[in-house]
Formats: sequence, C-alpha cells, structure tokens
Amino acid sequence: MERCDVIVIGAGPSGAIASALLKRRGWSVVVLEAQRFPRFSIGESLLAHCLDFVDEAGMMPAVEAAGFQFKNGAAFVRGDEYGAFEFFDKFTEGRNSTFQVERAKFDKVLADEAAKQGVDVRYEVRVGAVAAGAQPRVHAIEAGGREYDIAGRFILDASGFGRTLPKLLQLETPSNFPVRNAVFTHVADRIADGAFDRNKIQVVVHPRHHDVWYWLIPFPQGRCSLGCVASKEFFAARPADLAARLRQLVSEEPFLARLLANAEWDTPTRELSGYAANVRTMHGEGFALLGNAAEFLDPVFSSGVTIAMRSASMAAQLLDRQLRGEQVDWQSQFEVPLRKGVDTFRAYVRAWYDGRFQDIMFAKTQPPGVRRMICSILAGYAWDESNPFVAEPERRLQMVADLCA
Repeated sequence: MERCDVIVIGAGPSGAIASALLKRRGWSVVVLEAQRFPRFSIGESLLAHCLDFVDEAGMMPAVEAAGFQFKNGAAFVRGDEYGAFEFFDKFTEGRNSTFQVERAKFDKVLADEAAKQGVDVRYEVRVGAVAAGAQPRVHAIEAGGREYDIAGRFILDASGFGRTLPKLLQLETPSNFPVRNAVFTHVADRIADGAFDRNKIQVVVHPRHHDVWYWLIPFPQGRCSLGCVASKEFFAARPADLAARLRQLVSEEPFLARLLANAEWDTPTRELSGYAANVRTMHGEGFALLGNAAEFLDPVFSSGVTIAMRSASMAAQLLDRQLRGEQVDWQSQFEVPLRKGVDTFRAYVRAWYDGRFQDIMFAKTQPPGVRRMICSILAGYAWDESNPFVAEPERRLQMVADLCA
C-alpha cells in the first residue's frame, strides 16, 4: 500500500494545475494518467481566463515559450454576416489575450511543469477500483500488468471524458442537453496570408441549418483545427466515412470552402459522440470532481478547459485548508460557486442553439455596453456577478434578443 496526501486521476489541464497548486502548498501528490503523453485531444481554443490559473500554478513561462498561436478574441460567421469580439474591449478586468493550442503539446507542457515542481506523475496507469470515504484509496493498474493500491487523504478526479469516479461511484445522471456529435481533424490549411484573422477562433454557422456550426482554430506553421458540431440525425444523412463527411460539410459552407480550397487533409478525422454529461454531485466524502469529469456542456464557446482549470484552482485552495484541519463545506464553497459560472455558460449555449445569441451577435445595432458584457463571458469571466449578463444570464439574453429581433 503506497501512501500520499492527494491522489489525482488524470494529468490533463485540471489535473496538472490542481496537483501543482497542492504541491506548491507542501502536499505529496500522485497523478495517475491512463494514457501516454503527448496524446490527441480537442478543446484547443483557450479563453483568456485560463491563463490566470496557468500563472497561479507557476507555468506561464513554459506556456509562453512553447510557441502557441496568439489569440485576442473570437469571430462569428453566418453567410455574409461577420461579428468579432476583441478581448481587450470587455466589461470585466482581466487578461486581453490567450493562446490557441495543440492540446497534445499544451497538456504535456503543463504535466511536465507539474512534474518539475515535484508532483509524481505516472503515465499509462488506469484506476480499476476506488474506495471513497474518510480514508480513500484507489487500485492502480499499470499498462504492463502490475497492480497496486494507493491510499490518500483525498482524491481529485481530473479524468475528463474518462469520467472515472462518476462511473465507479455511480454518480452519472443524464444531461438535459440534446445529443450532439462533433467530427474534427487537423489540416495543413495553406490559407493565404491576410485571408482571415488567425488571432481569433472562427465559429461558422451552416448556411441552411443554424443549429449546425463549424470551428476553425488556427495554429502556427499554417495549420488549423477544423470541426463540425451537429445532431446525430443531421450527420446520419452524410457519408459514414468521417473524413468524407467533414469534407462534404466544408464544401457546403462558402467561407470555409474558400479558405480551405488548397488544404492538405493529413490527419485522421475523429468523432466525439453524445459528449454532454452531468453528475448527481461534484463532491463526496474524500473526493471531488474537476472539469469535464463532472460536467461538459458543448464546445461552442470553448468553455470546457476554463471550467476545468477554475475547478482545479478552487478545489486546491479548499483542499489545502481541509488538510490543515480546517472545516470546509464543499457544497457551498466549491460546487455552488463553480456551478454559477457553468450555468452562465449553459445559458449562452442554449441561446446559441435556439438562435437568440446569433440574433444578438449579427444584429446591426445593439444596446450600449452589451457587447462588452458578453465579451467578458467569451473571454471566460463567467463568474463575475458584477456583470449583469452573469448575474442574470437568461433574463438579459432574452431582453437583448427581443430588442435585436
């Protein structure tokens, strides 16, 4: 039986951030990662708020040195309509830029930085069983077959879409979001200089189906991440071969068809199905869930990594106090405030698909100050309740949508 203070499941962004923050506070941390890094992942267009947590964990110099694509906002395209948000022109004080990252490289940078700070990061180790409670422990299984138990004082589940503890502890509940799929790849885009703003993610609406959308995320060296999100039924009418399906979808959208006319499709196309997820609780005796392990909404506003990193920072601060003997309340001090921002993003995701956000985005005139308040949320500052569009997201969205209709 090995022992440590904190067991972290998963070495992605939330696991790397949480483990580094706890190690910096003096705790022994073991991270169990089922895969070998680097590994492919999506969630590549970071929001500005993400870098607040990277900086908190002492990882900014390494991220800045990695050569990722600079990002200063987001652009939305629907036919001939175009709307861009600049992160410097936002309601909430905060960072004015961030990065668009190849997640394989980015996640490895963060995990390597955690290891440099003294975190014990173990790759190709999956969790086969877990016991929560006052003395939590996990059963670890290495790729080579060796098995062993680790006892800790607390477990943080940062397993993302692996959702280790929700599955092992039967915490999963159905999401109330419609089932959608994403089909995506990386391409050598061969887009001419100046053809579009490479410093912004491009979110593009299908010309005939406004609940179907594409992302185009520029990387350095003339590469892009490209994806399309739609219902299962919509995809069922397209080619079964994923690469052929995505190529056909690109050909249906004039903006992307023009930009990617000379692209080299040199990376396998992948699919993520029914990704929306939810849980009965984000915490219990001896454990807490971080980021996508607890809940994932939709990729349209790139909120997943931001929620993951913020949950890591909140959990590390709270757990540090608990390990030092202080009484903490994970419900009121972790889950409730974390869900406030999640629910803000949820309101915007719903408004995107029902058309209200698009009506606001592409309106010729908008009430004064609205764009700056919405821009703060698009930059990731979805917990700033001095922003009316955070304090009352549904009511404010509806009010402005009515004005812009």
